[in-house]
Amino acid sequence: MNLSGTLRALPRSAGAAAWLPRLAWAALIYNVLVILWGAVVRITGAGAGCGDHWPLCDGRVVPHSFTFERIIEYSHRLTSGASGLLALALVALAFAATRKGHPARFGALLSLGLIVLEGLVGGIQVLLGLTATSTDPARGFVQGIHLANTFALLGALLLTALWASGSPMLRLRGQGRAATFSVIGLVLLLIMGMAGAVTALGDLLFLPADGSVGISTVKHDFAVTASIIENLRVVHPLISILGAAYLAFLAYWLRVQRPSAEVTRWSSALWGVLALQIVAGFVNIALRAPAWMQLTHLLLACLTWLIAVMLVYRALTTAPRVNSGVTPLGQMQ
Repeated sequence: MNLSGTLRALPRSAGAAAWLPRLAWAALIYNVLVILWGAVVRITGAGAGCGDHWPLCDGRVVPHSFTFERIIEYSHRLTSGASGLLALALVALAFAATRKGHPARFGALLSLGLIVLEGLVGGIQVLLGLTATSTDPARGFVQGIHLANTFALLGALLLTALWASGSPMLRLRGQGRAATFSVIGLVLLLIMGMAGAVTALGDLLFLPADGSVGISTVKHDFAVTASIIENLRVVHPLISILGAAYLAFLAYWLRVQRPSAEVTRWSSALWGVLALQIVAGFVNIALRAPAWMQLTHLLLACLTWLIAVMLVYRALTTAPRVNSGVTPLGQMQ
């Protein structure tokens, strides 16, 4: 390691350096819980609980009266606001604990920016009336963007926690096919998640009243009167099967090309969570998307994304197998 790298690694404050990784990991876990509570808002149709007001609720900081929907929506806004405060604290602590150029600073700033964007996307949904029972096709588009930003936020928080814990900076240059295959896998997973968000919205708004599933549901989704959100419901299962196959291959390929205990551990974890997610998807369809199953499916989606990011990170910070055709990390500048 060169002198500048050594200086960046040295903490500015021992106390702040001890608390930084704890806060980063806590922020990651907390945001997963906030995401799940956001799903509760959608499932219960409480998104319009504060009317078309944002960031105020019913035009006030604290509404004068509370309905069931307003309690759920208002509590979601409070928990989301708390995640913003956590992000601000994370930035402040990162700058107090690390020196200029430390990756934890970048991760904390990126996390804060994505949390602000998360709030803005949610605000757009409210202000445009894309909540509760709205079947506007734009709602499906915004829902997909919301999920993509959510995954990006979780990834940024995970990397921040790793960097705050002393793990090395992630570099894509000079990684060869490992970087290319990994980026393809993460993009596929992101698309799977976005399609899943639209499908979950379709399940909420357009689930057939007669309880039909399978081919009957597909026919219903492509009827002349079906909306574009209904048309897209069938896309998610198809993309998920193909995407899961690629991710399973990627886990094996990285395991061979970047052999280490960490890569072995996280590749096995990815295989396991992919299997669980596929089973959960079929159960979700068979049971006609009950609330508890939708939340389970979403939780598994978050875990799949985090495990995939962790696998890619561990693989790209591990020296490649000899004669793999990839430049060793020690020779990269």
